[in-house]
Amino acid sequence: MRIAYLEDDPDQAALIQRWLESAGHQCHHYDRGHGLQRALAQESFDAFVLDWHLPDTDGLQVMKEIRARTPHAVVIFVTARDRDDDVAKVLAAGADDFIGKPVRQAELLARISARARRAQVHPGAIEVPPFQLDRNARTLKRDGKTIALTDKEYALAEFFFTNLGQLLSRKHLLEAVWGLRADVKTRTLDTHISRLRTKLGLQDGGLRLHSVQQFGYRLERVEAED
Repeated sequence: MRIAYLEDDPDQAALIQRWLESAGHQCHHYDRGHGLQRALAQESFDAFVLDWHLPDTDGLQVMKEIRARTPHAVVIFVTARDRDDDVAKVLAAGADDFIGKPVRQAELLARISARARRAQVHPGAIEVPPFQLDRNARTLKRDGKTIALTDKEYALAEFFFTNLGQLLSRKHLLEAVWGLRADVKTRTLDTHISRLRTKLGLQDGGLRLHSVQQFGYRLERVEAED
C-alpha cells in the first residue's frame, strides 16, 4: 500500500518508516501537518498513519482534509494520548483505528493489514457494465468479449476498476503498476492511458478516464444525457 505517515519525532518516524517499508509498503513521511495537507493537492494514498500533536497543527485537522479528499482511505492514529475519551474522540472524528505509544511493530502492521482488507475488499470479478474484470484470470471483457491488453495495460485497468471514482495521483499510479523504484518516465503513464482509452472504447462505454491537470486520473461513470 501507499502510506502517508505524519510524525514530527525523527527517531520515531525513521523506525516506523523502516517497519512499513520492510513489510512491503511504500511509505511517504511528513513531519508537519501542513506539509501533508499540501501534498494532498498533488498526491493520493491508500492509507494514512497520523500523530495527533504536531508543531504546526493537529492530526484531527489533517484528518478532516483527508476525509474530504479521500473518504475511503484507511486512517490510523498513533499517539501517546490513549485515554478512553481520547480514543472515542478520534474514532468519532472519522479515524479507522487508534494505537497508543509506544508502538509495537507486530501490532501496527497487523492493524494496517486488517483495516486495509476491510476497506479494499473486492470480489474476484468486478462488473461495471458493459465491462467485466476477472481478477483471477486477469482478463477484462466488454459485453462478454475479451479485450487484448498487455500485462501493464491490464494492471493499470485493474487498478482503475478497483478504485472506480477515486482520483489517483500520477505517482500513485506509477508506484502501483510499475513499482516504487522502477525507472519509469512520466510519458510512459500517459502513453498507457491513451492506449487504454482506445482499447476499452471508453468514449461510448458509459465510463471515462478523466485527466486532472497536474494531479492524475480518475475512472468515473458518465451520466447518460436526456
